[in-house]
Amino acid sequence: MTQKDRIDFAAMAILVVLCASWGLQQVAIKVANQGISPILQASMRSVGASILLWIWMVVHRQPILEKDGTLWWGIAAGLLFTAEFIFVYWGLEFTNASRAIIFLNISPFIVALGAQLFIPGEQLRIIQVVGLCCAFAGIVLAFSESASYTSYRILIGDGMLAVAAVFWGATTVLVKAGPLSRIRPGKTLLYQLAVSAVVLPIGSLTKGESGIVRMTPVIAGCLAYQIVWVAFITFLAWFWLVRKYPASRLASFTFLTPIFGVIAGGVLLNEPISDTLLLTLLLVGTGIYLVNRPVPDREAGV
Repeated sequence: MTQKDRIDFAAMAILVVLCASWGLQQVAIKVANQGISPILQASMRSVGASILLWIWMVVHRQPILEKDGTLWWGIAAGLLFTAEFIFVYWGLEFTNASRAIIFLNISPFIVALGAQLFIPGEQLRIIQVVGLCCAFAGIVLAFSESASYTSYRILIGDGMLAVAAVFWGATTVLVKAGPLSRIRPGKTLLYQLAVSAVVLPIGSLTKGESGIVRMTPVIAGCLAYQIVWVAFITFLAWFWLVRKYPASRLASFTFLTPIFGVIAGGVLLNEPISDTLLLTLLLVGTGIYLVNRPVPDREAGV
């Protein structure tokens, strides 16, 4: 597959759809949490998506068990992927959702740092660093009104979400920097879903979760949305993008996810949308432009 050095229009369109889907997932998780314990919910998502992905790969005759030197890399990516969701779901029991979103968006900085250290040709320029900071400032601004006094309990949750963001960014860098970037996206995703499908149920049992306490059509629909659309389709599209485009520039678009999450919350859960959100969208859009701005000929040495 040909590697591109910048994000084109087609990739931008896909990324916007992905971020909107992941933002809506926040609402789906919140609704499903009313009847299914958080880590168990993540477990069910991984198990269901693993089955769908396996079937998809078989139908498309994509090799699954061939020896290609990626097994240990795949297991490592799967463990990072699993750890991310354990800390996300567990951390949300200590801190509130608005603070969680802020700390999760440390991830692009982890990807940018990892790209500098481990991915040749993906070094960020000063203007791109400014863009990342601009987008992150927008996220902080969007949720500043809901950030209350930081208690000891909230600090625990904030720390967990920060760790989750590190795992998220590390997963992206690992996939891009190692042999997983040379295999089909389906197998890369299958590694992560399969490992998490094994480990997450153990985490749920260890934590002593109550399991499924109530199941309604709405809760079932939210779970199906996470399994079929998010964990299967959008994750598969994401790893296709990671394989084809610069990881650090892709990561800048993840700043859109909490914005879409707030919009989905306002429309579906009647949560207020203030004027601050509009300013946030401006900052995020500016940050994305700066990160993805083409390199002038004089800077490229042409």
